[in-house]
Amino acid sequence: MKAILSVSDKENIESFARKLILLGYSILSTGGTLEYLKKHNIQAEDLSLYTNQDELFGGRVKTLHPKIFGGILYRRDNKNDVDSAKNSGILPIDLVCVNLYPFKETTKKTQDFDEIIENIDIGGPSLIRAAAKNYKNVLVVVDKSDYSNVIDVIKNNQNDEDFRKNLMIKAFEHTANYDSYIANYMNERFNSNFGEKKFIVGSKYRITKYGENPHQSGALYEFEDFYSKNFNILKGEASFNNFLDLNSAFRIVNAFSKNAVCIVKHGNPCGFAIKEDMLLSYKEALKCDSLSAYGGVVAVNGELTLELANEMNKTFFEAIVANSVSKEILEIFASKKRVRIFTLSDFKNDSFDFRHISGGFLFQEQDKILDLEVKDAKQVSNTKATHSQIQDLEIAYKLAAFTKSNCVTYVKDSALIGIGMGLTSRVDSARIATLKAKDMGLSLQNCAMASEAFFPFRDSIDLAATTGVKAIIQPGGSIRDNEVIQSANEHNIALYFTGRRHFLH
Repeated sequence: MKAILSVSDKENIESFARKLILLGYSILSTGGTLEYLKKHNIQAEDLSLYTNQDELFGGRVKTLHPKIFGGILYRRDNKNDVDSAKNSGILPIDLVCVNLYPFKETTKKTQDFDEIIENIDIGGPSLIRAAAKNYKNVLVVVDKSDYSNVIDVIKNNQNDEDFRKNLMIKAFEHTANYDSYIANYMNERFNSNFGEKKFIVGSKYRITKYGENPHQSGALYEFEDFYSKNFNILKGEASFNNFLDLNSAFRIVNAFSKNAVCIVKHGNPCGFAIKEDMLLSYKEALKCDSLSAYGGVVAVNGELTLELANEMNKTFFEAIVANSVSKEILEIFASKKRVRIFTLSDFKNDSFDFRHISGGFLFQEQDKILDLEVKDAKQVSNTKATHSQIQDLEIAYKLAAFTKSNCVTYVKDSALIGIGMGLTSRVDSARIATLKAKDMGLSLQNCAMASEAFFPFRDSIDLAATTGVKAIIQPGGSIRDNEVIQSANEHNIALYFTGRRHFLH
């Protein structure tokens, strides 16, 4: 029995090779892998000697030879294939272990296009595809985590078609992922990221119990190894909807430096605050809409402390996420079987965003809220905002940008006190926010107000004046901006335009 070993990532390959030899395999190898195996005193034959063909063009052509691909591809149960192999002096190759040139890693460390091109693997994907195509007769191994399992299966005579089929699927996934990254990179470099084809590739992180509803299946797929590296499930099982809400909540708190607490229900914030410490932030965030907070998701951009956990335990939350959580904290929630607790040590703002629609998907650059949008916002009213009002405007503006349009937010003393979102009329969003604040017993007097898009009419400004709003921030750009500015001046409200819209449909 023969096995080809040709890997860029050589971790544990020497152990795999030794165990294959003990099971009766002879090893064929090339280049760096061959040198590595010999360095570890492992007997392996140079593929060039096996094929009687030297490597060509500086190693660009090494494995592309009939003795190699014939040995992999011929069907052992097909008489014509067997006779052709015999007549051509082609011996069977029963196992192919290959992982590919580090193209992705190369693009991250250099912009030298010649070096990048040289790290596009040709022979490797061909070997993998050939072995996967003939999976009924050949074992194809592309993942180093499968080494021990493959050895056990061979040793215990369990090398059946179902096992090889699973390896075959993983092999085609491996080459598809590799080629997708190359195509996306080329389009990013030469076509401003919007080529004729776009490939979105993720690795399955975990199956969720169901999708948005019990009759739907669901799973979370991660880009690279983001969740595997950064996300930890400490208590409970994250549902499909949990992941959606956790993402919304953690995106919001990570738009701020520290002591930020956000409560999310059905994808939208219903509480937010930044105070001197996390406990006070949480208490203030809860005041915004304690009714909606019940059964929601809460995120903190720091450690979940003992004091904070005890306070949170007074309200039922379906999920809690923080940067870190101790075992002592978990004991506080031990009796709450429905509470799920997670840590997310690092948050990644992807550079792109996509949305599925029937028959396709929309792809765009990820929306980003720049700190300078508020700092450099243009004062268009006669009244100037105070320093504390500017701080509240920044919080209100960022919250509005992360919330479903149309959205209006009210913030006072660095805490969200009213929010209206997802309505077809902006003034209705403003009305809903004021009514909700009133229901919660919160005063809007001297608060700041934000909108993620321009106010088309002065009606929202007039309404704001009746509730006590003293400062407003919005992108501007309406044909009636002058009327909006006039209303602000009539009511002595500080009004700022950022010039940058943040629709979230």
